[in-house]
Amino acid sequence: MIIVTGSVTARSEHLERLKQASSGHVLRSRTEPGCIRHSVLIDCENPLRLFFYEVWADYDALVAHFKHPGSLEFIEAVRELAAETTGPEVYEALPASR
Repeated sequence: MIIVTGSVTARSEHLERLKQASSGHVLRSRTEPGCIRHSVLIDCENPLRLFFYEVWADYDALVAHFKHPGSLEFIEAVRELAAETTGPEVYEALPASR
């Protein structure tokens, strides 16, 4: 499985627009093949910072996600509305044996 993290920090005047764009992106992404989890969370230490946590079945699903027109539109919105971004950071994970 593939885990992706990243964050965007909104310019204060664009926080609500960025939250709406992020929420729409997450809801759409959850319908894509191979998406196991896709979440956006508000940082309790910096409410302008939105943190993304994603889990994908495999790397091919993630590549398809990044090529999706909706993802490209979201990236453009982030460029317009964010003061800062980090990531994405991509990790490959194996389930722990019990």
